[in-house]
Amino acid sequence: METVLYLILLAALGAGGYVAAGLRVVRQYERGLVLRFGRVHRAPREPGLTYIIPGVDHMRKVNMQVVTLPVPGQDGITRDNVTVRVDAVVYFKVIDPVQAIVGVENYRFAMLQVAQSSLRRIIGESSLDDLLSNRQRLNEGLEIMIDSPAIGWGIHIDRVEIKDVALPEAMKRAMSRQAEAERERRGRVISAEGELQASEKLAQAAERMSNTPAALQLRLLETVVEVAAEKNSTLVLPFPVELLRFLEASTVTQRDMQEKSQGEGEHKPETLDGKSIDAQPPAKTTEKDDQETIG
Repeated sequence: METVLYLILLAALGAGGYVAAGLRVVRQYERGLVLRFGRVHRAPREPGLTYIIPGVDHMRKVNMQVVTLPVPGQDGITRDNVTVRVDAVVYFKVIDPVQAIVGVENYRFAMLQVAQSSLRRIIGESSLDDLLSNRQRLNEGLEIMIDSPAIGWGIHIDRVEIKDVALPEAMKRAMSRQAEAERERRGRVISAEGELQASEKLAQAAERMSNTPAALQLRLLETVVEVAAEKNSTLVLPFPVELLRFLEASTVTQRDMQEKSQGEGEHKPETLDGKSIDAQPPAKTTEKDDQETIG
């Protein structure tokens, strides 16, 4: 009797161990793919506690989370013959566990190789300006290139981002000089536009002040007040150029009048009692005067 009970106990323990060996726990972010004698058995198992036949079934758990796959930096030559090094990152997730396990040997490695080749292709088809300033369009194109083979593997590309573009040092220096020259050009253009606008306003102000001469004097007094407000020991008073021209013209006019008056004084004959000296008749001499003169 004891032997029978012992055998029953062993059988119960063996059966319990066999049953326990077939229990599997599938996490919330996983799906369990059951292979029975090497063939896919029904749909993937949902999260929770599930059972497989030990020795007959084999379960492969597939992660359904979004996977972050860094793409190593790829060296390439752009369309405008510039050597660059570009790295990226790919975000993807498995949407069909059967295709991810059956359709490709190692879907992570396959995705890495497709991302590297697609990135090199993008580098060769793009210019340097596109890589630096138009990354959104390049990201979209890279995502389409990677997503084409990934669909057949049951993988969905969530997002692709180009992280960094490494340039040679010589190219960096050339680009810095170009940016500096561009900023200097913009500064000169802005300064020239400001001078043009200021000259237009000054011309309008001069035209209005010419119609009202008192306005120029008021502006001069206002300038003096502004300078004096700084408590300076020296006051620089601007002298109108128009006044200098007026004084110069007046000086020239006075000099011409003096020269003209002096010229008229030199050529005017002397007069005596209103008659010219040259018009007087010569004096008459007598014989007596001539004898006295001879004696």
